[in-house]
Amino acid sequence: MKLAQSIKVGAWLLISLNLMMAFGSIWVFVRMAPAIDVIIVRNEVSLQACQDMLAALAMDAVQDGSASTPAERFRQALERAQNNVTEVEEPMILRKISASYESAFAGNTNERRRTIDAILELGTINRNAMRKADQRAQQLGYAGAWGIVFMATTIFLVGMMFQRRLRSSLTDPLQEIDAAIESFCKGDYMRRCALSRPSNNVRQVLDNVNELLDQCSTNRIDPQSLDE
Repeated sequence: MKLAQSIKVGAWLLISLNLMMAFGSIWVFVRMAPAIDVIIVRNEVSLQACQDMLAALAMDAVQDGSASTPAERFRQALERAQNNVTEVEEPMILRKISASYESAFAGNTNERRRTIDAILELGTINRNAMRKADQRAQQLGYAGAWGIVFMATTIFLVGMMFQRRLRSSLTDPLQEIDAAIESFCKGDYMRRCALSRPSNNVRQVLDNVNELLDQCSTNRIDPQSLDE
């Protein structure tokens, strides 16, 4: 029957839309995770390396008795930065630092200043990259939120249409059939099923019920027997 088929299709449509919204929400959070990972992990390594290099330069004149010299600490921090290149501008800055830091530790004031400026520039590059990654994560979150709102609104509208279709095609006809049979059983042989602008399927069912009531009325079937 077409009515049953349309109700089944409507129910599956609502289920499908809810599944789409659920998977869409999961997709948004999954896409946001790498962007947040960039902010927390990738650029943070380079910023920590910049901090360690500046600290090594500042401690160059201090003899603290540690096993590694400030120059060695600087070199280790530089290697960490070189192994964590995430932005296109970083290789050039790292080459500047590599070319000047030994002279800086040898006491060349100009090279020390050049090295410090390069380290600060490297830190600025990574901080800007973190801000851009944060903006991308926020934009993705906003887009995902509005996408979920759109899907929820669509599900609401489809649900309202399905509820209206269910009422006009099933609930109202069943109530009308029940009222007509109950009236007939109480002795009102003229009562028939009637709905305004029913669908073809519903009209066919109502016509069949009305035809049955006509036959019962013509043959004078005891109304009480319909209850048995």
